[in-house]
Amino acid sequence: MQTIDLKKEFLQFFKSKGHKIIPSAPIIPENDPTCLFNTAGMQPLVPYLKGETHPEGKRLADVQKCFRTNDLDSIGDKTHHTFFEMLGNWSLGDYFKEEAIDWSFEFLTKKLNIPQERLAITVFKGNDIVPADTETAELWMKHGIKKERIAYLGEENNWWPNMESLGPCGPDTEIFYWRSEEEVPEVFNPDDENWVEIWNNVFMQYNHEQDNTFSQLKNKNVDTGLGVERVTAILEGKTDNYESSVWSDVIKKIEEISGLSYQDEKNKRSMRIIADHIRAIVMISGDNAGIKPSNTDQGYILRRLIRRTIRYAKKLNIDINSNWEQDLANLIIEKYSVYYNELEKNKETILEILKNEKLKFNRTLEKGLREFEKVVNSLEGSIINKDTAFKLYDTYGFPIELTEELAKELNLKVDIEGFNEKFAEHQEKSREGSTGKFKGGLASTGEMETKYHTATHLLNAALKKVLGPHVHQKGSNITAERMRFDFSHDTKMTDEEKQKVEELVNEYIKQAIPVEKFEMKKEEAIAQGAEAMFIEKYGDIVSVYKIGDVSMELCGGPHVKNTSELGTFKIKKEEASSAGVRRIKAILE
Repeated sequence: MQTIDLKKEFLQFFKSKGHKIIPSAPIIPENDPTCLFNTAGMQPLVPYLKGETHPEGKRLADVQKCFRTNDLDSIGDKTHHTFFEMLGNWSLGDYFKEEAIDWSFEFLTKKLNIPQERLAITVFKGNDIVPADTETAELWMKHGIKKERIAYLGEENNWWPNMESLGPCGPDTEIFYWRSEEEVPEVFNPDDENWVEIWNNVFMQYNHEQDNTFSQLKNKNVDTGLGVERVTAILEGKTDNYESSVWSDVIKKIEEISGLSYQDEKNKRSMRIIADHIRAIVMISGDNAGIKPSNTDQGYILRRLIRRTIRYAKKLNIDINSNWEQDLANLIIEKYSVYYNELEKNKETILEILKNEKLKFNRTLEKGLREFEKVVNSLEGSIINKDTAFKLYDTYGFPIELTEELAKELNLKVDIEGFNEKFAEHQEKSREGSTGKFKGGLASTGEMETKYHTATHLLNAALKKVLGPHVHQKGSNITAERMRFDFSHDTKMTDEEKQKVEELVNEYIKQAIPVEKFEMKKEEAIAQGAEAMFIEKYGDIVSVYKIGDVSMELCGGPHVKNTSELGTFKIKKEEASSAGVRRIKAILE
């Protein structure tokens, strides 16, 4: 198949349909500490989807820079990326289902020349609150999509954002493409992995009211999202995203620098990680938000990406002291400046950040890797003990996560619990101030957000009791209407486990426990058993919130004075978030 400039084709097409092309919002959300990065194309447009007037009008289209960290451990396979681009077209109270579907179909079959017989569709099957979206199914059939190729699925697949969230919401329709040499089956089975989702059209036609009813919105919205990397690979007939035109020039440059071939299986993972990470590094450090490598928030992620890139460059025997990272960064800057002119403007900053961080980490890495090799060669058994792990950290500046990552590659384990104990005993060199406190992760700090934030502490404690001490918080998202809580756990919770957790949290609330705040040194807090999601994100002096004997956590968010203020806690849903991570959605009544 021929190479297609998907972004250019998409924007030109929707411009011809009366859409104003708007620039991508920054990769760093503005005035929203709920998220470290913009994770979807619609995220920056939420105020307008909720009714605010957009200065460019009611029809918009763009290419949005997006970044997700939840797939970091998956980078290195054929399809996952940290930074990615999302194409989107929006109607803010203007056109609705018919035009959106007409244009999606026209763009795919006429502009991209995708054969109609390779397409299949999902629509919302309805429930006891909202009827099935038969209107959307009929509109697709009008275009010749057979009814056997249309699947009706539930709210977890075809409803945005979810049934619990108050405010604008509605059904969506997802478009799938048959990516296989095998004959296209007559009947669409969404569970067959050869059917790949390529485009999602969300139809915001309802408002979820406070009294839990769903009323028709006066101004209905359309919000669509199409992933550049995945669709480009499909159009070019590639099953490996990194062999598509999005990545082929970057991979070629890595081959040149390393003198190795991408086609050699043993090089593929390292090359993919370098290609993915260097692009993400350029996008984050080139953003006008001015993110620099640090031990907190976005800077922490940036530093981690640079360090991983360096480590995998070493695995390919690249001369770390050469200008390899500058060459790769320049390639990305030149390639993406057409869409994101801030990259050219901030070019010197990007290159300087990479160079300085490389020099700093290279010194650490050289010594640490040599020491790690000695450790592995003299290891008896399959566990790196706490003293060794701590020595790598303390003497060689080797981050514990890097020790874990290297150990995992060799099927070894690290005594993390023991490491944390050692870390707590360690007298850190005094540093001025208490910079880098971790934000609480709230978009606002109203009364309900404060309650939900406190409830996450109780939920974390209850999960540990019911499921075991392996449970740790992996992230949270809080609004005035609900809380979302991600935690480490491998299996789906049983109904009995969910009930036990719910009862425990409500018991803590009923006990009317005071919520106390203490300021102390980080190592002292850890020694006392305080928990923290990312220990490296915190400064030397930390805020610790203690809820009786139930919970003790390092935290920066607002909290209630007493658990009795929280009301009744109710779990609405428990689901998978990513590999080894589960997600609970809950409300306070």
